Amino acid sequence: MRLRALLESDALGLRLLGGADELDRPVRGVMTTDLRDPSRYLSGGELVLTGLAWRRGPEDSEPFVRILAQAGVAAVGAGEAELGAVPEDLVVACARHRIPLFAVHESVSFAVVTEHVVRQVSGERAGDLAAVVDRHRRMMTSGPAGGGPDVVLDLLGSDLDLRAWVLSATGRLIAGSGVGGPAPAPETCAALAAEHLAAVRAGRRSPHRVVLDGVRYSLFPVDGAGRAPDAERDVRETVLSDWLLAVEADAGEWPEERRDLLQGVTQLISVERDRRDAARTVRRRLAQEVLELVQSGAPPAEIAARLRVAAPVLLPGLGAAPHWQVVVARVEWDGGEVPGGPVAQRLLEEILVDPRTTGPEPSDRMAVAHTGDEAVALVPLPAVAADHDGTGGGLLADELLRSVGEPLTAGLDGDGRLTLGVSAAVHSAEGLRGALEEARHARRVAAARPGRVCAAGHQELASHVLLLPFVPDDVRRAFTARLLDPLQEYDRRHRAELIPTLEAFLDCDGSWTRCAARLHLHVNTLRYRVGRIEQLTGRDLSRLEDKLDFFLALRMS
Repeated sequence: MRLRALLESDALGLRLLGGADELDRPVRGVMTTDLRDPSRYLSGGELVLTGLAWRRGPEDSEPFVRILAQAGVAAVGAGEAELGAVPEDLVVACARHRIPLFAVHESVSFAVVTEHVVRQVSGERAGDLAAVVDRHRRMMTSGPAGGGPDVVLDLLGSDLDLRAWVLSATGRLIAGSGVGGPAPAPETCAALAAEHLAAVRAGRRSPHRVVLDGVRYSLFPVDGAGRAPDAERDVRETVLSDWLLAVEADAGEWPEERRDLLQGVTQLISVERDRRDAARTVRRRLAQEVLELVQSGAPPAEIAARLRVAAPVLLPGLGAAPHWQVVVARVEWDGGEVPGGPVAQRLLEEILVDPRTTGPEPSDRMAVAHTGDEAVALVPLPAVAADHDGTGGGLLADELLRSVGEPLTAGLDGDGRLTLGVSAAVHSAEGLRGALEEARHARRVAAARPGRVCAAGHQELASHVLLLPFVPDDVRRAFTARLLDPLQEYDRRHRAELIPTLEAFLDCDGSWTRCAARLHLHVNTLRYRVGRIEQLTGRDLSRLEDKLDFFLALRMS
């Protein structure tokens, strides 16, 4: 029921003291309290009835109302029996926190108000469930395939006043209800996906209830292939690719029938998910064929023929042979008992979806195959000249993981790792084998970095950073200790700042004037410090070889 209905009831005789713009709020229950802090008993949406016994002075109203606002109550009903009139400080506090305030006349008992609210809410819930059961039958006949998940979510909004969205495991918005306002911001979607993945990995029972920025959400898993939870199935096989249903409500206060209904909705949505997954079969087969040809050393003409078949499927209407990029992904779990290849394949398909698109039919302009624990994506690009960084306007490693790092880290949960490598764009079949090796090398560079989710691009293969991660740890430690330990010890004892001086000297390409200006030193002071560095290490900073050794030592330290 809505707050407006309470005000319109002659039997209750309530007077509105503030919040006329908020009368369309739904009321989901009623609570009577005179506690100074009743938050532990509130779940949101209640009409709070209070006799004001908690109020000892005007200063008590603000903290009491603030607690109610944080709990998300619908309104406050203040009894007039104790004080004769509702205090002005309570009116002001409710207005400040946008909580509607009603005055309950001393002739009306809280029991009468409570009975009225409970009767109305219970009757509406029964009507809700009856209506939704009928809608459920209609959805089963037309199904998501008849209009997509948005149709199902619109029914939730119109029949149950529930705002809901379907999200991917990376937080991409797939579908949403058109009822009740805009969808959550991308940052909120990513945070919801992260909360969901963390709850799934922890084995918590769904729905998962979370609060973000003061808004309560309930998260329901949407398992692929119509799967029911299976104790024999390792959750790591699917956790990074399944969808979730996010509902703006606290399912903890729902009757069992409504929870069952939402579970049915997730099953309907899973049909759509499986349909989209099946639609990728042709792309996967094309990618598998091209990958096998490239790895077997097939003639370029044979690979080119297969690419000509793939191009119209991936970029219909392109009209010209595209450039291609290769992206390699690897998902590894501690212990190695879960195959990483299929997981990496499904995850790479999700990551490579054009982030500017939404809906269950995104811009799937890629083909992904897997072999062993590795997934390989063949990504077509429009046939344009390569830009200054050699990507041809294509994919950049850092961009791929910018928005998905948080949820994926939660899904990997301390025992898994995702690493990506991205090649440069190539314009022919002759370059495809080199692009595959380039992407694999870049992925190994990413794997040498710390973190659960890492990526590297082809640009990094032409730099010293390609070599440093593969130097054995004991060699790195011995090399840096031999060059830098004497300087660090000297700095510790004399506060001489030889290490910062060395870094600045190398950054300035050995220019005495520029380095002195950067450090705000006289050139003679700089010469003294550099001489001390050479004396302590036995090196000559006028020699290119010694400069390079210091440069690498600083990078490895």
